[in-house]
Amino acid sequence: MQQIAIVSGKGGTGKTSIISAFASIARNKILVDCDVDAADLFLITKPTILESHEYEGGKIAILDAEICTNCGICMDLCRFDAISLVDDQTTISEFSCDGCKLCEIACPVDAIKMVENMESRWYESETRFGSMIHAKLGIGEDNSGKLVTKIRDIANKKAKELVMDTVIIDGPPGIGCPVISTLTGVHKALMVTEPTLSGMHDLHRLIEMAKGFKLKSYVLINKFDLNSNISDDIESLCQKEEIEVLARIPFNRDFVDAMVNQQTVIEYAPDSDLSLQLKMVWNRLETDSNT
Repeated sequence: MQQIAIVSGKGGTGKTSIISAFASIARNKILVDCDVDAADLFLITKPTILESHEYEGGKIAILDAEICTNCGICMDLCRFDAISLVDDQTTISEFSCDGCKLCEIACPVDAIKMVENMESRWYESETRFGSMIHAKLGIGEDNSGKLVTKIRDIANKKAKELVMDTVIIDGPPGIGCPVISTLTGVHKALMVTEPTLSGMHDLHRLIEMAKGFKLKSYVLINKFDLNSNISDDIESLCQKEEIEVLARIPFNRDFVDAMVNQQTVIEYAPDSDLSLQLKMVWNRLETDSNT
């Protein structure tokens, strides 16, 4: 079983549209949406949720107003400005609280307790493309990297049970903790970028990160014809880093029209040049040795 992650240094590169296209091409696979902060793969795959599970995203402070003396100690100590005085009553914002426990420790009357924050959830679902594991991080919650690790573990376990060949991972943008959790232990990574200065800058950061994982990495330049000069610069960067550019995808209205119709581009225009190009990219990803 191989794990293939599709990532991007920044948002808006078309990564999810490309992943959904791969989902409609690949056989004997499981999908994992690791962009738990802003999951959107479900918009195209339209999953039917089979199981829903709570996930502890951390702890938050809860105040007992009947015990609280409004002494202000916790307010002075809170570095996240989560505690304030509202109508002469100490109040803790669940969205601003970072769960550091300092207020609980400092409270002289034990009016503050830390409780598990169970707003996050992860799901086992079925789509028209097969099984999918995905999650939703609660508003204002942290530990997105841990949630990514959780759903990846679930997906790998299920893939082994069902004797699947491939786990296709939709990674979050950037280079933060959830991206690190996405790339840890995968066999191959496809980096989707666009020909903008920010796209190239963030691709360079992503390449530097991937080096630490010793991944077999590839690059796909989406909308390359928006700025051919920067596309050429991206190719030069990849050549220097010994990373193969699998495709230069032109701007194509089919991506937009397919999304509007809640379809992948493969479903919407199966015989188009774009679909044929994406099929070739996936075939290379799937069959190329990761050594």
